[in-house]
Amino acid sequence: MVAGTPGVSREDMPAAVGERLEAAAFNVHRDPAHAEAQLLAAQQAAPDYLPGYYALYKFYFYRQRLAEARGIAVHGLQQAAALGGFDADWRRLDAASADWRGDDGAAHFYLFTLKALAFISLRSGEPHACRELLDKLAELDPSDSVGASVIRELAAGAAQPA
Repeated sequence: MVAGTPGVSREDMPAAVGERLEAAAFNVHRDPAHAEAQLLAAQQAAPDYLPGYYALYKFYFYRQRLAEARGIAVHGLQQAAALGGFDADWRRLDAASADWRGDDGAAHFYLFTLKALAFISLRSGEPHACRELLDKLAELDPSDSVGASVIRELAAGAAQPA
């Protein structure tokens, strides 16, 4: 469930969190309520472990629980900013706020989660919010290391008349 999670290596995973995430992955289709409980417990057990936020917001997103996905993603942004030592409010960030070029760590997780928020906004019927997030991502991540261009293309396609 957390394979390929942006920003953190799997070796950094606390053991208790790993067990909960594994249980969630095992139960995600057969017992979603149990999977959700495991994901929440993992995130609460290790709030500094950013992939816990990722797993939880993905879980909610795929179940069309977009408001909950957004809430967890915002909490993940706040935690990543605290760990990375930069402002949690993406509107106040610029290229000098952090080293955005890395492909791991809190700054990369922050960018990846901004992309997730853009997608959540798009799926929630909020194209203006989606564009604002994508514009900030273009400023902070001009090399598109987190793949925000994919969401930009989806947003452009959604704006086209049928």
